Amino acid sequence: MTAYQNIFTQVQVRGPYEAGVPLPVGDQRRSGDPLFVRMFGWIGNAQLGPIYLGWTGVASLFTGFIAIEIIGLNMWASVGWDPVEFVRQLPWLALEPPPPEQGLNILPPLNQGGWWLMAGFFLTTSIILWWIRTYNRARSLGLGTHVAWAFASAIWLYLVLGFIRPILMGSWSEAVPFGIFPHLDWTGAFSITYGNLFYNPFHALSIAFLYGSALLFAMHGATILAVSRYGGEREIEQITDRGTASERAALFWRWTMGFNASMESIHRWAWWFAVLCTLTGGIGILLTGTAVDNWYLWAVEHNFAPGYDVSAGYVGPPLPLPDQPMVPMDGSGALTPAPADGSIIPTPGVSVPEGGLPIEGTAPTTSPDQLPPPSDQTPNN
Repeated sequence: MTAYQNIFTQVQVRGPYEAGVPLPVGDQRRSGDPLFVRMFGWIGNAQLGPIYLGWTGVASLFTGFIAIEIIGLNMWASVGWDPVEFVRQLPWLALEPPPPEQGLNILPPLNQGGWWLMAGFFLTTSIILWWIRTYNRARSLGLGTHVAWAFASAIWLYLVLGFIRPILMGSWSEAVPFGIFPHLDWTGAFSITYGNLFYNPFHALSIAFLYGSALLFAMHGATILAVSRYGGEREIEQITDRGTASERAALFWRWTMGFNASMESIHRWAWWFAVLCTLTGGIGILLTGTAVDNWYLWAVEHNFAPGYDVSAGYVGPPLPLPDQPMVPMDGSGALTPAPADGSIIPTPGVSVPEGGLPIEGTAPTTSPDQLPPPSDQTPNN
């Protein structure tokens, strides 16, 4: 029996261009002539355009371009305006925040974080304007504002990292640099500085929601693909009038794990998991350094992590005095004081053959001041 598999859309139906629902009075017209792109049709709707920007969309793209230009030109200048080196080193290039001595100065020198503040201002403005556009588009089309508030959760984490927490810490230097690997290096150093984010409970929740979102997305996507032969992709119809696809999908999960979500509630589960990922992550970052200086010690204090037993004393050979170099030990295990003339002490129990040549891997017995000049020594071939 032939199985119907639809990882990619195999049949693309072409009809007249879809102009969209009428816009409310006062909205600008949609821009761009629509066209069909076959590659887009493999994974979604093949129609591209028209698009609605509005003044918030235009302003968002403009300020975003300024931010990217500031970041890119500073990175390019850091390699001497060499285009080859710029492309080669791009993953390692960065635009750093102001140094600690600048504190919260909003007008530092350009080469000491001024460019970073300017880029951050324009980038933040661009993101907030895009959020306003997302919210207004949903309201104009009669939709719920779920997408806008999910986007706001991601903006919350962004603002905590680059704006709210640095202000609470009293220095812009606590913020994240712009750059691919530099911001990853910042993350690693941040975790080490504050006792390992592994012990931050809000960070743990964030990771759990991150993995949970991926799991829910995979489960839901696989389920809808599995019942698409019964019209399962028409989820609105399956929500309002449960049909064969919905019944079979529910039965599968009820048989598999004893519980099943509905065609509506699975989207609520996925929305909350995704929103809580960045929401709890922002809370964990905000508490780091402001309320908790060392997450490991906090975890030990709250019985969240095991502590190390430090009651036992040092067990081992006697340690040298701070002003005395480490020297070999004698037969009893005690450290032998270094000779005043600087000669090398042979390892205990090592026999030195005639001629003064030590066995390979042992120390010589001849004092350095008794050796002949280098020119008179016979090379050992």
